[in-house]
Amino acid sequence: MTTPFRDDAPLAPPAGCPAHGADAPGTGTRGIDIPGPAGPANAGPASTGPASTGPANTEPGSTGPGSDRPGLDELPVAELRRLYGPEAEADPSGLYEKLRAEYGEVAPVLLHGDLPAWLVLGHSANLTVMRTPSRFSRDSRRWRAFQEGRVGADSPLMPVIAWQPLCVFADGAEHRRLRGAVTAGLNGTDRRGVRRFVTRYTAELVEEFGPTGQAELVSRFAEHLPMLVMTQLVGMPEEYGPRLVEAARDLMKGTETAIASNDHVVAALRRLVERKRTDPGADLCTRLMQHEAGLTDEEVLEHLRVVLLAANETTVNLIADTLKMILTDERFRAHLSGGHMTVPDALDQVLWDSPPMSLVAGRWATGDTLLGGQRIMAGDMLLLGLAAGNVDPIVRPDLAKPLHGNRSHLSFGSGPHECPGQDIGRAIAETGIDCLLTLLPDLRLAVPEEELTWTSAWLSRHLVALPVEFTPRERQPAEDAAPPAAAPAADPGASGRPLPPAAPFAGPTPVGPSPALVSEPRRGWWARLAGWFRR
Repeated sequence: MTTPFRDDAPLAPPAGCPAHGADAPGTGTRGIDIPGPAGPANAGPASTGPASTGPANTEPGSTGPGSDRPGLDELPVAELRRLYGPEAEADPSGLYEKLRAEYGEVAPVLLHGDLPAWLVLGHSANLTVMRTPSRFSRDSRRWRAFQEGRVGADSPLMPVIAWQPLCVFADGAEHRRLRGAVTAGLNGTDRRGVRRFVTRYTAELVEEFGPTGQAELVSRFAEHLPMLVMTQLVGMPEEYGPRLVEAARDLMKGTETAIASNDHVVAALRRLVERKRTDPGADLCTRLMQHEAGLTDEEVLEHLRVVLLAANETTVNLIADTLKMILTDERFRAHLSGGHMTVPDALDQVLWDSPPMSLVAGRWATGDTLLGGQRIMAGDMLLLGLAAGNVDPIVRPDLAKPLHGNRSHLSFGSGPHECPGQDIGRAIAETGIDCLLTLLPDLRLAVPEEELTWTSAWLSRHLVALPVEFTPRERQPAEDAAPPAAAPAADPGASGRPLPPAAPFAGPTPVGPSPALVSEPRRGWWARLAGWFRR
């Protein structure tokens, strides 16, 4: 997630941006210009203030309970619960259940700065929001708080919800153009090639810690594998992988060098795009550049960055949570050992119980409507409660019942913005865990389960560490330890000539990136963005 705004720029998209419609921008009360939404054909009118100017969109039977409920801005702030702070971070699941008991499927909550929003808790209500962009737009410029000047340029929400010229913030024809290129690019990936890359990198990672008989699997395995594989699929030379892994980890953990890490990722992708213009290959970058949608180089770069960071963060969490479940839940360990349960079954269960992202922000109401018995006003923000929806008692009355093979969870979303790379993420997690358990068959937790700790932020929950022990594995001959990955139909990025070497990553020290690599101003959003993902 990035922002097109300089630190000192008004909140407006770049001039000439294809997603910037002809609507006149609104002006906030603090003098901040908010661009109007693009106004796709299937979306209702944008709100220009607290009241809707168009006819109300309503649920079937909308004249029933809820039509007389107070609007979001009419609720007393003092009575609303915060999605940030001690209560939310200590026990997010407990908070969701308190809200469900009090409000039902849709609950009013407060975001950072005590800005009100609706948290969608019900499984069915989440699907309704995801699948009806005519009522619930992805264009954040519709947010009434933006239009009324209540969101400062330095708000910690901005890195997540500031509008950007990306498919994830677009609706209608522009969404179809950008999303079509990304989907086609990802679908062109050879799945067998993905698994071969995963097998290779898993063997290499195990080779590093195998002889010691112990390891911490979050930092030594889960946080490395997805980015190593994704750099190959994107089309980067192999030597870029380790540096990008370190940069992504540094970026998402919110260290003091997070901005330098972002600059490193941007610079590496910019060099890749420049090279692929004259030296294409069988990789995602080339497929985006050659797609009939006609993406600009900047659009290619920004979508590559979204794919890399989103795939990395969510797949890291999926691997870590699945390994934790396999190692701590006797049902899973016994089934896996006895052959009655597969790793894909374990992944399905984790995607229900511990989705990689707890919340997704957000959607914005295109007109006045009802949802889950609540009166939603045009311009209200809605947060998709993936974790809460997955444990909705209407669809899961018995949380202990296994859900092997059931993939109707919300973890990958649904509707027009459903995760386009979910199959690749699952393949990386499934193959990596399967290979790890094959190489280390007696893998076991090295500490009592109750000693495992978590960090939580409003968007996700992260396992801090997963220490394990196993029978030490002797180092294998080079040809056996890391078998070369057989390339897909054509090796991603294999042009026969390596890209120019990337500048060394600055690491955890507060040193800026090499000036030769940076071709754009630093973006001050990134340090704050990282803090909301990992704290």
